[in-house]
Amino acid sequence: MSDFPTPVPASSGLSDNSAGALAYVTIIPAIIFLVMEPYNRNPFIKFHAWQNVFLCLCMFVLGVIGIIPILGWLVLFLGMIVLFIFWLLAIINAYKGVMYKIPVIGNFAEKQANS
Repeated sequence: MSDFPTPVPASSGLSDNSAGALAYVTIIPAIIFLVMEPYNRNPFIKFHAWQNVFLCLCMFVLGVIGIIPILGWLVLFLGMIVLFIFWLLAIINAYKGVMYKIPVIGNFAEKQANS
């Protein structure tokens, strides 16, 4: 008789809403969810992963625009505030199990998730 607990077999992984919210942490989990086998077949997780990829792409474009002095800095500042708010709303709604579509970006993510 050992003092160690008996090992529990591995489950299927994260719940859909946890994986959807985790896809927004950085671009790395989003890419992993688009590649890994059980997650890349789930439309809910694929939608949130693609939406985060497109959100990160928008942040990159804003960063490039931010190189321009004064006007670019203003666009960068205001754009990052707006994207941060959308990012928070997306995480919260993904955790609740809702497919919250960010305007414009959400349509592209939905097309990619359903293809």
